[in-house]
Formats: sequence, C-alpha cells, structure tokens
Amino acid sequence: MAIYITEDCINCGACEPECPTEAISEGDEIYMIDPDACTECVGIFDHVACQAVCPVECCLPDPDNVESEETLIDRALRLHPDDADLAHKAQIDDFPSRFRA
Repeated sequence: MAIYITEDCINCGACEPECPTEAISEGDEIYMIDPDACTECVGIFDHVACQAVCPVECCLPDPDNVESEETLIDRALRLHPDDADLAHKAQIDDFPSRFRA
C-alpha cells in the first residue's frame, strides 16, 4: 500500500468517491484504503485524488510500504483490464502519474 489514512481522519467521506479504483471504504472509526486496490492514482491522474480532497491531510504515503511507479501502473492495468486508453498510454509510457507531475 502506497497511501494510507492516518488516525487524524475525521470520517468526512470526501476521499471515498474520488478514488478511481474504489480502494477507499469506511472502517469502524476511520476510512481505510485497500492496499491491493490503491494505485496512488497512477495511470488515472497526475496527483493522488484522496490527498487533494482531504480537509485534514490524513491521506499520506506509507513510508513502510513504498511502491514504484511501475508497480502502480501494473496494478492499475490489472484493476482496469477493459480500459483500452489506459493500456495504450501504458504501452507508450505516456500516462498520468504523480511521479511525473
């Protein structure tokens, strides 16, 4: 998991609808990110969408689980197998990514 939600989360729910891979869900006390579905928005946006909308800045890169852009675009392709535009952009190495912004 490259992004996680800290205990500072106020359960506002702003992040959940912004996630293009539906990796965010409401937990018992705070929102959670599924590490197998988080792509840090690589391939979709040039920024991390949950970070952009979080009013308390609790969507942060996980320093204990750093993932490469290559790992994240591979995950995005696996999660969106029918997205021909994403597949083409990945093939020509011209996709949105916070690593390139």
